[in-house]
Amino acid sequence: MIIRSARPEDAAAIAALATQLGYPSRSEEAEARLRDVLARPDAAVLVAEDEDGAVIGYGHVFGAHRVDADPFAEIGALVVDESRRSRGTGAALVAALEAWAAEKGYRELRVRSNVVRDRAHAFYERLGFGRVKRQQVFARAIPGHGS
Repeated sequence: MIIRSARPEDAAAIAALATQLGYPSRSEEAEARLRDVLARPDAAVLVAEDEDGAVIGYGHVFGAHRVDADPFAEIGALVVDESRRSRGTGAALVAALEAWAAEKGYRELRVRSNVVRDRAHAFYERLGFGRVKRQQVFARAIPGHGS
């Protein structure tokens, strides 16, 4: 397995992985989003490839800057193909995301995980992440800009 920076041609694999996690995505949507993220200097998308060069997982990390807290890096997404889980791919991706964060000067790495993802919670705790808080996420379309 190798971990490398994502490229636009990885969009179809990323869309399939996001769909597995419950975020249905089409290749075109994933490619547009990936190009947007890759253009940002304070963000990265890394993919894990198997020995045949197939993308079997990806991780997205970005810098979070807030008025009420010191800057930190946050994992925006972490997905490993459901047929390849529990083999070290996720841990390797987290280590690579953490290395990116350290290189950028961040002193903390955070991740948010849906309350129903008990297996993911156990995974993060095994990697040394501690629970900080529970929260609800609210969203609404911006008039004239939403769908």
